[in-house]
Amino acid sequence: MRDIANKSLKLNNDLDRYVEQALEQGRPVKIGWGRAGDERPKDGEFGVMTHLPEGARVLCLGSLGDCVGAANRGGTLTLRGDAGSMLGAFHHSGKTVVEKDVGDKAGFGMKGGEISIHGSTGDEPGYSMTGGILLVRGHSGDRLGCGMSGGSIVVMGSVGSEPGIGMTGGRVIISGSCPPPPDGVEMRSIKKTEISEFSKLLDPMGLSLNDDALVLEPTGAVLSTVEETEVFISEGFENISLYPNEDSLSDNSPLDHYTLLVQDGADSGGALLKIPWIMTCETTMGSEKWKGVDSPAIVRTKSRENDLLLVGKNEFCDAIDHVGNCSGIVFDITDFPGLNDAEIEGMIISLRSRMSGNSIILLRGRIDRIERLFRLVMDLELDGAVVNSATIGGTRLASSLPKIGLSAKAMGMSETGKFVMIEVLQQPIAEDLIIAVASGCTALVSPCPDGDLSAKINELTVGIRELMREIGVDRIERIGRRNLRANNFDTAAISGLRLVGYDRPLKMWLDLR
Repeated sequence: MRDIANKSLKLNNDLDRYVEQALEQGRPVKIGWGRAGDERPKDGEFGVMTHLPEGARVLCLGSLGDCVGAANRGGTLTLRGDAGSMLGAFHHSGKTVVEKDVGDKAGFGMKGGEISIHGSTGDEPGYSMTGGILLVRGHSGDRLGCGMSGGSIVVMGSVGSEPGIGMTGGRVIISGSCPPPPDGVEMRSIKKTEISEFSKLLDPMGLSLNDDALVLEPTGAVLSTVEETEVFISEGFENISLYPNEDSLSDNSPLDHYTLLVQDGADSGGALLKIPWIMTCETTMGSEKWKGVDSPAIVRTKSRENDLLLVGKNEFCDAIDHVGNCSGIVFDITDFPGLNDAEIEGMIISLRSRMSGNSIILLRGRIDRIERLFRLVMDLELDGAVVNSATIGGTRLASSLPKIGLSAKAMGMSETGKFVMIEVLQQPIAEDLIIAVASGCTALVSPCPDGDLSAKINELTVGIRELMREIGVDRIERIGRRNLRANNFDTAAISGLRLVGYDRPLKMWLDLR
């Protein structure tokens, strides 16, 4: 699998250079042929030929993997072969043509443009699409157009079960056989105006719709929007206190509270944290608040060289404009429910190939799915994870600490130098940062404060230095769980920390060792 990933990275790197030259010369790019015109088809590459710029023309020969042609931004991609799942995901504009079959979720999150599949598709084509046209000359699998809110899907063959399930907008036109639609979807005969409308698309391919074609649309009873479930934190670190070592440090002792976020074994690149705190915001560029502040942040757009770029479903298409000018990315897997490991890796490969060699890649996920989050980090050989500690039931942060620690130990995160950051919803105080580091986390992530940012950073820096002297550690990574105490029995029970006064964990935690 690693060999295919490396081949995919190389193909993307080469293709970007070829496309730039081809745009200047006004010619297409051919992939899968030798210089003498002999066929050398690609085999299994995934996450490739994504983010094609406007005017680019790419012709590829081969059998490719997942997430091919994603985030097309105005180019034309023709694949003489087949592809895996998520073909043309987040298609923005332009045209993508595949001459054979494709896998599941073709046109996933499609926003515009045209995708034409001359063969058949797997399950869930048009998943969550909001615009554009998806044409399938063959047959479709189950759940065609599931969750779509706009755009049009035309299937010339037959479709599987539950077509249009969860759709809130758009149209699905089916020329072949179609089972009864699920609740919330109505079926009707095609109108003559619609036949004329789609003839412009179908006539050049020698296809046509007849009066027997069916149209699926959402009924008026379907809710137009789905509200996101609120997640929150019910209790912070207020019931955890710090416990000193045998002796404190003198006032003039040198203190090191810096953390360098770099790839394991790298000598340069990455981001430097002067204190173990990373803020999240929309952007750090053009803001008076960030003027003169060099602390790294997690941003959604327009990053500085030391910022980390957060990539979710709304940022994936435009992330290509910023990944070259950041210290790394934070890929938010909570924005992509239902995707398997290969599909997630395909999306990451499409971005990684445009990043500098020393950039780091982190995954962001929820505390209640931490085992999968850490497993993905290890399996995909990424650099770490950001653990969002908020849950739908309300998290007590003390209970998150053993869950993070035990999962990290089980997956080998610490032994392999992976970064683990805990994300909270409130502004931290100095004690919160020390507690996070003592629990084994690299840093704490929280929203950017509203007030004076420089003053807040200075306040936390002074507080951290005072606490380090009082605890008796000259380097922040030397703080550990032995320096933490649970202030009451309840907190000791959910955290596994030593109970204050008792100075030992409760017996049930000792049994786990």
